[in-house]
Amino acid sequence: MKSVCVFAGSNPGLRESYGEAARALAREVAGRGYTLIYGGGNVGLMGILSQTAMNHGGRVIGVIPEALVKREVAHYSITDLRVVGSMHERKALMSELSDGVIALPGGLGTLEELFEMLTWSQLGIHGKPVALLNAAGYYDHLLTFLDRAVAEGFMRPLHRDLLLTGTEPGPLLDAMRAWRTPISERWLDQSGA
Repeated sequence: MKSVCVFAGSNPGLRESYGEAARALAREVAGRGYTLIYGGGNVGLMGILSQTAMNHGGRVIGVIPEALVKREVAHYSITDLRVVGSMHERKALMSELSDGVIALPGGLGTLEELFEMLTWSQLGIHGKPVALLNAAGYYDHLLTFLDRAVAEGFMRPLHRDLLLTGTEPGPLLDAMRAWRTPISERWLDQSGA
């Protein structure tokens, strides 16, 4: 693994532990010599993440749509800032540039990006590890929901297991590095059809 895409909130959240998690992840990514790929903003957890990685000698590539350059306050002091035409282009380029994906706490945008990457994994569009850094239990209810989706027959356990989770950056990055795509060509249960 040479590069990690991190999805993170454009707001910092209400707990300092979210910012601490972003800083810890950035230090770990930079310390391992991985390139950090992220949304290109200089605000919220995105700003904390990117600036910390830069402060620790990391290589940082930001990808931001033109429409968000002013809203998310594009971070011009990173290694490489790429301005694209749309959110679709942003996600496609972030995926292309990265060897794995981690989500820090965030809102709708972070969740949408995470679930698109997870869906692409389920469908076999990519074979990259997808993970959550569950800072301060932020994603506990989401993980419970995914377990419920399995229990109710809307998701296979194999696909639930596509999402790696952890509370510390180091062990989570280790798990991502060791991760191998499960082989499955079937995501639908057609037994009731």
